Amino acid sequence: MKTIGLAGIDRPAPEVVLGLMRIQDLDDDAVRALVNTARDAGIDFIDHADIYGRELHGCERRFAEAMRLSPSEREQLTIQTKAGIVREGPYFDFSYEHIVESVEGSLRALDTDYVDILLLHRPDALVEPDEVARAFDDLEATGKVRAFGVSNHTPRQIDLLKKSVRQPIVANQIQLSITHAPSIAQGVAANMQGEDQSLTLDAGGIVDYCRLHDIAIQAWSPFQAGFFTGVFLDSPDYPELNAVIDRLAAQYDVPPIAIAVAWITRHPAMMQVVLGTTTPDRVRGAAQGSDVTLTRAEWYELFRAAGYRVP
Repeated sequence: MKTIGLAGIDRPAPEVVLGLMRIQDLDDDAVRALVNTARDAGIDFIDHADIYGRELHGCERRFAEAMRLSPSEREQLTIQTKAGIVREGPYFDFSYEHIVESVEGSLRALDTDYVDILLLHRPDALVEPDEVARAFDDLEATGKVRAFGVSNHTPRQIDLLKKSVRQPIVANQIQLSITHAPSIAQGVAANMQGEDQSLTLDAGGIVDYCRLHDIAIQAWSPFQAGFFTGVFLDSPDYPELNAVIDRLAAQYDVPPIAIAVAWITRHPAMMQVVLGTTTPDRVRGAAQGSDVTLTRAEWYELFRAAGYRVP
């Protein structure tokens, strides 16, 4: 498992992350099997959010109840969680009170004194950067959060936060897969008349911006064809893409899911792939993708097979 470095985190971060948004209904043995499979594959980075589960903090609590981590075991994991979505609305809340209250709830649910990384979960149109900065300062000063990041933020939204926030933004979690890659595709076809792919979106250049500012990109829904429209792996809607994936999987002696991961981790930006599966075998297979280094020709072949224009 290859790793990247994240500011404020004292251990290397694996390229593949175990997301636990779907563990609410798993029993203790199933949760432990999932986490231990990930650990055996080199994944010691866990992704949570306060809204994951049937009730607030449900999946965080399910994780803690099943794992019963000792202090030394807790130190061996990087635990990330998110705050900012109020699902009863639904709406977004980056106020000082909401951020701090959410973190306090996560700490209780996770049965831990700190989280390694806190992400702001999707942008809040009513954000007051000074309030975010005050929350971050207090959470850092009390040792409750060690590093901070965002989710689904544009370059300008990050710049707005940085106007007040003094801590480095270490990660930006965005949707990214072979078939859902506008953040990459818009740069490949820049300034091509009549091509939707050439349009500058989201204030332009999320990937390049994150590279310039040492912000890790965390790819969520790495196997989704679109916005929760189903996976592209083995989908009859993507015959050309799956033919290329299957050929490369045989060539590298890995399962197809590993090639989908390898396409993301091959990018020279600091990228992590956030898994959402609860199946240990899929975690094991996906983890193998970190050790596959696609050639440029193979990476672009997959890109074209997914339907993107390569001039």
